[in-house]
Amino acid sequence: MGHRDIPVLETERLVLRGPEPQDYPDFKATFASYRSRFMGGPLNAYETWMLYAAEIGHWEIRGYGMWMVHLKETGETVGMAGGWFPAKWPEREIAWIIWPDKAGKGYALEAAHRVRRYFYEVRGWETAVSYIDPKNLDSIRLAERLGCRKDADAPSIDGSDAVYRHPTLAQLQGQLGHGIAMEIAHYRDPLFKPKGWALD
Repeated sequence: MGHRDIPVLETERLVLRGPEPQDYPDFKATFASYRSRFMGGPLNAYETWMLYAAEIGHWEIRGYGMWMVHLKETGETVGMAGGWFPAKWPEREIAWIIWPDKAGKGYALEAAHRVRRYFYEVRGWETAVSYIDPKNLDSIRLAERLGCRKDADAPSIDGSDAVYRHPTLAQLQGQLGHGIAMEIAHYRDPLFKPKGWALD
């Protein structure tokens, strides 16, 4: 069932697997909620079903796509992260979404950093962007923590989104990459209680 060649990626806390039918209820609940307001939502039942079918179909068409993000300890799904390049997208995107009740624990940072490394090191990508609604401050801050910079010269999807350019593999192999890894490590510390900015 589905694209059988989806690689499984791992981090210290997470396991990233391809989307499966049993993951749909969490996806549906998230995209029917206010959480999805910057990604075309909230969506009705038919729209969420069509979008989930597109998530699975993207792997078949492009050979890559969005992974479901699972916690290693419990196996529960906490969100999605991966590559996204549907029709009308000017460039390949790295995207993420965390379920509303799982936000604030650094899962998006950890998952997005891992999938970016896969695309650069395994798939040979030299660049990637994230298209973000200018009002979506949480995602903008997360993109900046991933080392992204706003690219005013890059074409957007429809003129209303901001384009954030991801650092290159060479840039990530220096101080920037060490800083991201250090922040991810902080989230594994049960005593780490970050304050002062929006988190994901």
